[in-house]
Amino acid sequence: MTSKFTELAIDCADPGGLARFWCSVLDYEVQDEDDGIVTIGLPMGPEGKNHLGPVPPTLTFAHVPEGKTVKNRLHLDVNPADREQDEEVRRLLDLGARHADVGQGDESWVVLTDPEGNEFCVLAGRRP
Repeated sequence: MTSKFTELAIDCADPGGLARFWCSVLDYEVQDEDDGIVTIGLPMGPEGKNHLGPVPPTLTFAHVPEGKTVKNRLHLDVNPADREQDEEVRRLLDLGARHADVGQGDESWVVLTDPEGNEFCVLAGRRP
């Protein structure tokens, strides 16, 4: 048996605020909140945690005292599912994202940051 990717942990100053931002981006919901740690994931269906197929990973936001200081070594890529890239970028900017220049040049993806400055990319192609 191999390992499964089930969770991405993100250090932050405001776990609740960052969780709300990413819930809006991904259509996730808060699954657990306890003592400075907030976990979000897909809404639980009737099958709950016993779902047999692939399950997208949860995101866990943990409060840390130090701020972000350098470009992320790991980042999320999001893909618009029901609209064009420029429409999705506008939606994310309205949610609190900001444009970022990480030296990407003229690429097909758009680099944004979440409200705490973590970079992520909005890809050009839509996937089912």
